[in-house]
Amino acid sequence: MRGVLWSQAGGPDTLAARDGDDVHAAGGQVRVRTEASPVLWVETQMRAGLVPSPAAPPTVFGSQAVGLVDEVGDGVDPQLIGTRVAVSGVGIGAHAEFVCAAVEQCVAVPDAIGAVDAAVALTGVPVALALLERAGDLSDATVLVEAAGSGIGAYLTQLLRGRAGLVVATAGSDESRTSAASFGADVVLDHADLDRPGALAAAAGGRTIDAAFDSIGGSTARRVLDALTPLRGQLLSYGMLSGEAPRIVAADLYAGGFTVTACAGPAWLDRVAALRSIALDRVADGTVRPVVDSTMPLDAVATAHRRIDERATSGTIVLVP
Repeated sequence: MRGVLWSQAGGPDTLAARDGDDVHAAGGQVRVRTEASPVLWVETQMRAGLVPSPAAPPTVFGSQAVGLVDEVGDGVDPQLIGTRVAVSGVGIGAHAEFVCAAVEQCVAVPDAIGAVDAAVALTGVPVALALLERAGDLSDATVLVEAAGSGIGAYLTQLLRGRAGLVVATAGSDESRTSAASFGADVVLDHADLDRPGALAAAAGGRTIDAAFDSIGGSTARRVLDALTPLRGQLLSYGMLSGEAPRIVAADLYAGGFTVTACAGPAWLDRVAALRSIALDRVADGTVRPVVDSTMPLDAVATAHRRIDERATSGTIVLVP
């Protein structure tokens, strides 16, 4: 079996495609012949040793895959063989020709969706759905979505299209800003505009922000806090593209009666996982368009990681064994 071996914590070159032992389904598991395996931003952080990994190197890398069930273990319905499923929650080992997973870690992929689109959708659409669920009714709200040109921000923007009063988005390049507008943002700013006093309020036509989806963190989150609507403004923090958590302390909330929600932790991840089927349905019915950067063979995994490290992608890179 060919797979991506992670040899040690470090740069992209610590990942390489290698031949290894075959894997087989244990009791309660299925084996999936992988058709597509997305490369996630968090995986670049694991590879570099910046965040904990479910398994220490050397090991087969990758955490999500889509493919066809070709083998079942004891206690699993054999009629699942031939079913296309999306696999997540395996922790590690998905960048390979075959991956084994518990039945509970798999969701059926609708016939209307190809393997690559399904793999890309599962990287961000369930998170976007969970964020919107947590935010509540936004039908008349002024909403800020950061990093809306790709990833979770792109899916938030698509899901908010026609469902919020005003969507203000940010993105870091001309290409990403064009994409954010195409996804449904009413106003699109550069990330740097969040650092200019009054820029966010001006972009929102003088309105305050009722809900801000913060994927940047750091000092940016603190500046966004000042633009929230007093008493009901909420900031939902789910990412740290700046490399640090939001620089917000409890005292910062008192001035306006704001709410900050940290969208993280085991219970949060359980809820995200529970929304996988709904996420695929939203792709199948056309509500959400998966944002694909490119497909690459397993042998190109170091290139994929390097491009993500350099922030040179316009969507999700998918490895195709």
